Amino acid sequence: MSRLIRALCAASAAAAACSPASTLAQSTALPPLVVEGAAGTTPAASPATATAPAGATSLTVPTTAQAEAALSRVPGAVAVVPDTAFKTGPARTAKDILDYVPGVWIEPKWGDDSRLSIRGSGLSRNFHLRGVQLTMDGIPINTSDGYGDFQEIDPTAYRYVEVFKGANGLRFGANALGGAVNFVVPTGRDATALDTRIDAGGFGFVRGQAAVGGAAGPWDAFATVSSSMQDGYREHSWGNAERASGNVGYRVSPDVETRLYVNANSVRQRIPGEVTKAQALSSPRTAAVNNLTNDWQRNIDTLRLASRTTVKRDGTVFEFGAFGVDRHLMHPIYQWLDYRYEDYGGFARAVDERLLLGHRNRFTLGANVLNGTIRADQYVNTGGQKGALTSSRIQRPENYTAYAENAFYVVPTVSLIAGAQYLYAVREQEVRFSTNGDLNGRATYSVWSPKVGVLWDVAPDWQVFGNVSRSAEVPSFGESVSPNATNPTLPNIPFWAIRPQRATTVEIGTRGRRPDVSWDVALYRAEISNELMCLYSSFGSCNVTNADRTVHQGVELGLGVSLLKSLLVQAGEPDRLWLQLAYTYNDFRFDGDARFGDNRLPGAPPHILKAELLYKHPGGYAFGPTLEWVPQAYFVDSANTLSTDAYLLWGLKAAYDDGTISAYVEGRNLSDVSYISSASIIDRATTASALFNPGTGRAVYAGLRWRM
Repeated sequence: MSRLIRALCAASAAAAACSPASTLAQSTALPPLVVEGAAGTTPAASPATATAPAGATSLTVPTTAQAEAALSRVPGAVAVVPDTAFKTGPARTAKDILDYVPGVWIEPKWGDDSRLSIRGSGLSRNFHLRGVQLTMDGIPINTSDGYGDFQEIDPTAYRYVEVFKGANGLRFGANALGGAVNFVVPTGRDATALDTRIDAGGFGFVRGQAAVGGAAGPWDAFATVSSSMQDGYREHSWGNAERASGNVGYRVSPDVETRLYVNANSVRQRIPGEVTKAQALSSPRTAAVNNLTNDWQRNIDTLRLASRTTVKRDGTVFEFGAFGVDRHLMHPIYQWLDYRYEDYGGFARAVDERLLLGHRNRFTLGANVLNGTIRADQYVNTGGQKGALTSSRIQRPENYTAYAENAFYVVPTVSLIAGAQYLYAVREQEVRFSTNGDLNGRATYSVWSPKVGVLWDVAPDWQVFGNVSRSAEVPSFGESVSPNATNPTLPNIPFWAIRPQRATTVEIGTRGRRPDVSWDVALYRAEISNELMCLYSSFGSCNVTNADRTVHQGVELGLGVSLLKSLLVQAGEPDRLWLQLAYTYNDFRFDGDARFGDNRLPGAPPHILKAELLYKHPGGYAFGPTLEWVPQAYFVDSANTLSTDAYLLWGLKAAYDDGTISAYVEGRNLSDVSYISSASIIDRATTASALFNPGTGRAVYAGLRWRM
């Protein structure tokens, strides 16, 4: 390591670059798991950043390579997914981005909606998302009370995506079991001048996208817009979406930069609904009767504004910013939900890196605020139209997070990390009118989440890590059960009576990347108290309260390997046969529960395997088969009485990319298997329980992209 630092210093154009602070900043670190794209042999850097001189890159937004280096300093399971991994294919939903990150279980439900669980997070959340903090450029996508949606995710917009599992997402205020996923939009300093694409494929899917970017002196700017529509595989699953993102940066000085962001979305989506297992497998294109009768929909309009400023001073980097989000949810389901979310907040972080007692040391201190007001009105749903008012509430969530972390290098290749996060949260509800039995209430939560870890750079391209962490998850307003007039025997548990979910997680792993092989392996065990789980139900749907003790444990394996090289090309960069796979083993159980004993937790399969075997030519083209295999069914109820079925899907893909023009053709589920892609859960199911979302049938997609 010391020889490497001296070599970097010797290569520097300025002798001042070898000051202690600069030496620490130049110390290279190992990249975390990076999912490879179809074309080429390695995840390619943007032309604007591959050999960019000092000052040509943004201070506020790291490049893909800088993000990889930053995540390599995390003593836990993390991943970077560059755009080269998902823009060489249909990239229709978040599944297309995250599919090859082990430990991530993401499957489509309908339209842009997916069911996401990381290490068993949010298994009982049958609608929206819980347990994972979604952010866009570090700005929350999740609402202030904790739930998230994928409808605001535009896979064509991002330079890369960061995945932080569990307590590894400290900087985003994420201390829940699942962690955080950060979607990063390009800047004018790492974007091409013009980027356009058109995609089309199965079940009426059509999308167009265009982006522009550039820099002039201290200014840079980037903007992207996309429009998509689809008829949908299932009846009553059509939808359309318009999305836009942009940012403008100004370099005040070589060490100060500020950036303004804007993001807007308008999404209209019909909901086909869950059906019985028999219906899902025998007539998968059929929608639920009630969804047709009452025209179930999920429509969202969003406007997000934010700012971020970065300042570098004598080995310390300061970041601070603020944001505001206006979100309107128009959601005819069992009732007509008309919710307006006015979220706002800010963040500040300082990272100081210098020598301490002759050893490298990095200290991080930060805080996040995410507050909001939710105006939650509900009406009778009459054929998809608003009827009489049934409920009007004002909900005021508040979230204040402070965190600190220190990494001390006892030797140049081994760092000891200790950190903690404190969360103070408020959930307050004011009921203005209700025929639903809604109640006024207020709850406060005060939780600490400490963490210790170790990171060992075994070799320049190989790391070993381990950590022990605590995590906490406070309930959203959806974690509640109002009085139920049709079944008064059910307990009345309002949100303020539900306790925070707490977990202690032990994790060990290793990662590395070499020219012909890359790997990322993690083993973990989380012992959880008060997990937010489905313990009883009404109206055929799950109602969430606290379980006693549960255990989540598993194995996460990501692997990429060149099985054969130099088949047709020997000189220069050879061609190769590249195998990439992601395997996840899930073992989630109750632990001596009074009702369910040691039953398996419902909602996720024990084994998940995603794989592709591609021939890659240095000329920029690649082709080969793909595989998705769930070899064992999983339960959909806590009583373990009803399960899904195992399935095996295969497809073929071909792609070409020369840096200016790229194109692809991809076939999915080519054997047209009827299968269950995801399922809602319940406490005790029967064969008549409508819990299942059929997977999509055979489809072919194609696209063309042009950049300049």
